[in-house]
Amino acid sequence: LHLSIRRQRQMCIRDRLMIIHVPNKNTLIIDEFKLKCCIGKKGINSNKKEGDYSTPKGLFSLRKLYFRKDRVGIPNCKMNKKIIKRDMAWCDDPIHKKYNEEIKIHNKQLKESLYRIDHKYDYIISISHNEKKTPGKGSAVFIHLTDDYKPTAGCVTLKKKDFEILLKLIDKKTKIKIG
Repeated sequence: LHLSIRRQRQMCIRDRLMIIHVPNKNTLIIDEFKLKCCIGKKGINSNKKEGDYSTPKGLFSLRKLYFRKDRVGIPNCKMNKKIIKRDMAWCDDPIHKKYNEEIKIHNKQLKESLYRIDHKYDYIISISHNEKKTPGKGSAVFIHLTDDYKPTAGCVTLKKKDFEILLKLIDKKTKIKIG
């Protein structure tokens, strides 16, 4: 059978690896879109440390989309996703065994709460930075929302409308290249 050119093109688009590129402190490029973003206050750093206000340089996988169902509904995207609940947090204590992973809130010293009053975490994408959980190498580096493009503690942020464009383009194989 002969596949139509249109069908062949759709298959190529579907099978290609999508890369999100953050070349500098205020630009995120994906496919044909050039979006305004913000990163860590101290810029991009190839030697990220916990609390240094820099965004880690490197090529990372996208792990999971977390979202506030009560605020944004259920996003239509091709990633693993999870609803953010009140007791969800991310461990940022370098000496804890759950360092740099999702946890349930039991101890206020160990966490970055995912359930926030503001809207910055209505959408969060976790990335593969420091998956070996090396103490002090940085935790809770996400792609999430911003209202004002103020520098972050190390995350990459987008306005909601741009984040929703991103969600339509990414899937489980998408990578983010920072720097």
